[in-house]
Amino acid sequence: MDKYLVIGNPIEHSKSPFIHQSFASSTNQTLAYEKKKVELDQFETFIQNFQRIGGKGCNITVPFKERAFAIAQELTPRAKAAGAVNTLSFTDDGTIIGDNTDGQGLVEDLLRQRITIRDKRVLIIGAGGAARGCILPLLEQLPSSITVTNRTFEKAQQLVSEFDSSQLSCSELSSLTNEFDLIINSTSASLSNKLPDIESRVIASATCCYDMAYGNEPTCFLRWADELGVQKTIDGLGMLVGQAAESFRIWRNVYPEVASVLVELRAQLT
Repeated sequence: MDKYLVIGNPIEHSKSPFIHQSFASSTNQTLAYEKKKVELDQFETFIQNFQRIGGKGCNITVPFKERAFAIAQELTPRAKAAGAVNTLSFTDDGTIIGDNTDGQGLVEDLLRQRITIRDKRVLIIGAGGAARGCILPLLEQLPSSITVTNRTFEKAQQLVSEFDSSQLSCSELSSLTNEFDLIINSTSASLSNKLPDIESRVIASATCCYDMAYGNEPTCFLRWADELGVQKTIDGLGMLVGQAAESFRIWRNVYPEVASVLVELRAQLT
């Protein structure tokens, strides 16, 4: 039986085994998928050993995504753009291929919820790894512009400089105007029940606000957006399932249906 893992530290909270086992059932695939906590000094050795015993692939989560990037012998364009890897595949000839499906998961979730990206003005709040991972997939949807803003403006400048696109720019928080169709919060502020550093007039202009975080209730960022009259607010649960679906496609060459898994996961959160 083909074996897959999700690796992280911590990992106890991971929904990935449930998601992938649901995908396998719905697509008539036979596989084993488990979660594994790996000690911080054991990551590279663990990957090599798992590959040696016939493992087919791994999902990688905090804090190992950059180390997975380093261990990969081949990288997809979106992994190179993200500077991090969340999906490792092991080929029959021993090659380790690194990919990043996080941004594609975001895009698929937006499109599934009928949020148009093409020709729209997009604002990304935050300039960390989560923001970096979603820029290339968003650019491939041909928005009219993507603006990155961040509390530390130099980080936003550095991030934008790593991409060669006339559609991508950065702006200081104080200079933002109310001219965005889609606003994506890529910061971890919601995990601490805090709002990102951005003025309400900017949020109120948007048609859709998306928070990469999720929970059993709307995040504080999405509640704020609702109060400001934003038409559509979306949390990151669909992104979680979407990135998993893309990993599953890479490994099994079939794209699973995600709607039923989302319904079940949402029920588990309540």
